[in-house]
Amino acid sequence: MTETHELLTAAVRRLIDATIRTEVEADAIAAATDKIEAATAHLSDALIPGSFGVQATPDGRPIALGNVVIGQRNPVAPPLTINHSPDGTVHTDFVLGAAYEGPPGHVHGGVCALILDHVLGATAHQPGKPAVTGTLTLRYVRGTRLGQHLRAQAQVSRIEGTKTFAAGSITDADGVTVEAEGIFIHPRGTPQS
Repeated sequence: MTETHELLTAAVRRLIDATIRTEVEADAIAAATDKIEAATAHLSDALIPGSFGVQATPDGRPIALGNVVIGQRNPVAPPLTINHSPDGTVHTDFVLGAAYEGPPGHVHGGVCALILDHVLGATAHQPGKPAVTGTLTLRYVRGTRLGQHLRAQAQVSRIEGTKTFAAGSITDADGVTVEAEGIFIHPRGTPQS
């Protein structure tokens, strides 16, 4: 992804936040709407067909630029940077703002599920050996507050054939907010280790 695309995505993230929280007058909203429509028309001059999906970097590595959780070109994505530790654990640190609100001042439970699905799945997904979610079970311990430093982490519990069992959580400075367990399956025809 180019620096220009990074700047565009960051600007649209700020626009989403400002759209939710603005209290300017109606004429200012109308003027902004006209500018946004003009910018959208300009960007729409050259679009790839279909969904963005997975693209290749110049060195041939796949990158999911449109992914709703980690997509570097998707302004709806938080985005998360997934870190793999040598011990097999996976984690990401992030802060969620107004675009992810459910109950007032808190992250929507579905957003927590989306993030945990991705992080738990990252324990099973390996290069050339994708895994898909079979089941995901969550326990909401307490509300996950917006604007706070959060960490999602996961580890493999066990592996049985094509199934990887993983467990994880979202935590804030006060401890666990959401716990999760999942089963991730390597589809038939996928190379097994």
